[in-house]
Amino acid sequence: MRTILITGSSGYLGSFLVPYLKKKNYDVLEFDIGFFKNCHLYKDRNEKTIYKDVRNITKLDLKNIDVIVHLAGIANDPLNNYSSKSVYDPTKKYTLELAQKAKKLGIKFIFASSCSVYGATNNKLLLSESSDTNPQTGYSLNKLQIEQHLEKIAGKNFFPICLRFATIFGVSKRIRFDIVINMLVGMAITTKKIILNSNGDAWRPHLYIKDACSAIEAAIKYKKNKNDDKILILNIGRDDNNLKVIDIAKKIRKAVKGSQIVFLQKNKISTNSNLIVDRKIKSGKDTRTYKVSFYKMRKKFVNYNCIYTFQRGITEMIKELKELKLNKKIFYNKKFYRLQYLEYLHKKNQQIIS
Repeated sequence: MRTILITGSSGYLGSFLVPYLKKKNYDVLEFDIGFFKNCHLYKDRNEKTIYKDVRNITKLDLKNIDVIVHLAGIANDPLNNYSSKSVYDPTKKYTLELAQKAKKLGIKFIFASSCSVYGATNNKLLLSESSDTNPQTGYSLNKLQIEQHLEKIAGKNFFPICLRFATIFGVSKRIRFDIVINMLVGMAITTKKIILNSNGDAWRPHLYIKDACSAIEAAIKYKKNKNDDKILILNIGRDDNNLKVIDIAKKIRKAVKGSQIVFLQKNKISTNSNLIVDRKIKSGKDTRTYKVSFYKMRKKFVNYNCIYTFQRGITEMIKELKELKLNKKIFYNKKFYRLQYLEYLHKKNQQIIS
């Protein structure tokens, strides 16, 4: 049995990944700074989180660890009036420090990156791991910079794996409703209005949360071969889950009876909440648009495949949210919106940036 240390274990993905790996009989050590420890959609009595800043992880903490899955980081932007540099440079620094510790101790290092590094493209081609990157936000640039730094320190005895996840969706104990599919499904169920911040023309790849977790397990099991470079970077997702936002909205409208699509800019509607307004979209157009190829993932992870189509994923998600009795009060709670909740913690004088 392998021992896995997960940083950011109390985040959206981490909260799903921990029980997933435990069910697979992995020994899991859960580390989290604790910003979102009270942000439950539902509770799990089996959670055994060690609330500790990644920067304070010691060699003793890493004793007998086989694999580090590094999920910890700031997962949205912009934060208040902070510059991207002040927000993201600390995450870059502590990631590289943790990676250096892993290298010295011979621990496998898996980094949660993002397909958002591709940024703005013409959408004519599916982008591969060798395609040009064009990050549009501080978050995306941070992911790319960390990949580049990991490549610099990689070597014969240190083989980092960077998983460029498509946009993850699905129900988690600490769900995020600030992610496009989760938000649109939540709106449809609770208000019957699917409100779009943009014109919906932007393309994105999407990934069901269960497939994200099984991809991490595939990375845990992966063994470097002679054809690999010194670092492995993989896009994680399904080719047929590359979808326009407007097409996602139409499919959700069909899945949730009685719901309708409303354009925020065109209809000049009042949402009564700043939670669902995307600050990165200007004048109704989203510059972040890209379609991604997952061929390399299928080639490298020969016993793994993303099994959830978009339709299968939202069908399961809608069923789960209805069983959890999702309503407006729950959906519009700021604890399910990472940016706004971090700003709330900041106002309470909790140290977010340092």
